[in-house]
Amino acid sequence: MTHFLRPRCFSLLLLLLLAGLWSCRKEPLSATGGALRFSTDTLTFDTVFTEVGSFTLGFKIYNRENAAVTLSSVRMGGGAASPFRINVNGVPGPEVKAVEIAGNDSIYVYATVRINPDTADAPFIITDSLVATLDGRQYGIPFIAYGQNAHYINGQLLETQTWGAADKKPYVIVHSALVKENATLTIAPGTRVYMHADSRLIVQGRLLAEGTRQDSIIFQGDRLDRAYFGNRGYPGEWGGLYFDSRSNGSRLRHVILQNGGNSALGALPALIQVNPDSVQNGTPQLYLDKVILRNSIGYGILSFGGSISGNNTLIYNCGANALALLEGGKYAFNNCTFHLQGTYALRHIDQPAVVVLNYFEFAQKQFRDRDLNADFRNCILWGTLDNEVFLNKRTVTAYNVSLQNCLLKAKDPAVYADAAQSNLLLNADPQFRNAEKEDFHPQSTSPVKDAGLPLTAPDLQTDLDETARGGQWDLGCYRVN
Repeated sequence: MTHFLRPRCFSLLLLLLLAGLWSCRKEPLSATGGALRFSTDTLTFDTVFTEVGSFTLGFKIYNRENAAVTLSSVRMGGGAASPFRINVNGVPGPEVKAVEIAGNDSIYVYATVRINPDTADAPFIITDSLVATLDGRQYGIPFIAYGQNAHYINGQLLETQTWGAADKKPYVIVHSALVKENATLTIAPGTRVYMHADSRLIVQGRLLAEGTRQDSIIFQGDRLDRAYFGNRGYPGEWGGLYFDSRSNGSRLRHVILQNGGNSALGALPALIQVNPDSVQNGTPQLYLDKVILRNSIGYGILSFGGSISGNNTLIYNCGANALALLEGGKYAFNNCTFHLQGTYALRHIDQPAVVVLNYFEFAQKQFRDRDLNADFRNCILWGTLDNEVFLNKRTVTAYNVSLQNCLLKAKDPAVYADAAQSNLLLNADPQFRNAEKEDFHPQSTSPVKDAGLPLTAPDLQTDLDETARGGQWDLGCYRVN
């Protein structure tokens, strides 16, 4: 049954197609008078991190006359001191002279921006204008860039330290970063961590990222030009969090991980990967409370013999499994919601939301086996496939999996037959408010209402919204209101 474990990469194709839209979409014309027109009235760069540079934007200059014209120059108004750089029909600026445009034809201009850091913590605005000169007459369009200072982490080994307590600057990780063994990285509430496409945060020591309902901690890609992506987040923009076998005691609370899960550093694609627990001191390698993982090109959580405790956690929109527990391990998931469906960037055709195995087939009929203990209580395991759960075992090692007071999308009893079961809701629509719009609050008529088992852990007394559960408990990460 290893076909359940192959990640899908459909969103990468969509990214490549999107990148080519500039050359094939129809540009509106913005008249500036005379013989020249531009394909936009303002060139706007969304938030650009200082020191890193920017993405490239392009536009056209049109000659609407029948005869050819020669522009004496195309330049940035700020000259060599301008933070913007241009390329005119393949010739780099800051000033390009004697630019010919054939009659009823156009030329391309591409622009980038690099913003020098200053003392500002909040975003700031950088402006200049492109000036095209024809027959002594100047034509121009404004350039606007929103700049953001940041702390840059460039392929660094991290000793014990705290991020986000001293100022409001975000952190940008380029070429990955590694929390050293026996070191602790603490991330303060409200901190934003932006990851470059080639980057993961690798944890050999401990990660303490504990936000609040009002000040969540967010991990996402460093491409902030959302307009270029149709004002949507795309999966695979960065790697993920990687917890080494030596890591122990990491905690994520009120954390959002989004738009990542690529195979940076040659790892398997996952927003979170946990390797076999070599410490085994009774403390989980990773503790999750009120965490959201969304829009992964690969797995949401992928664990090989690790140890994880998860409460009030929501995982959805993944190209592979939302949760894949392979090669054994020790796990407890309480009041969590796992949901998969097709989206504008991902297909969902054969990967169930949850897979739990006490083995991993690393080659044809070659296996690694470990003891498995996994408990699911008050969870929703749902999606658009007939079977969104796959539990399977080899008898070489122990297999102790329990499903208690859970709602399952599993029309074939064989896919969950290897688990101990009690008080299951099978194939009953959880009636989310609007899964298409990523609202996974159950409606008041949902069968998950009052179907839960009251639990005593302090973190479980409130749901993902910090709403008190109280009374008879509901299933999933949100209380039914």
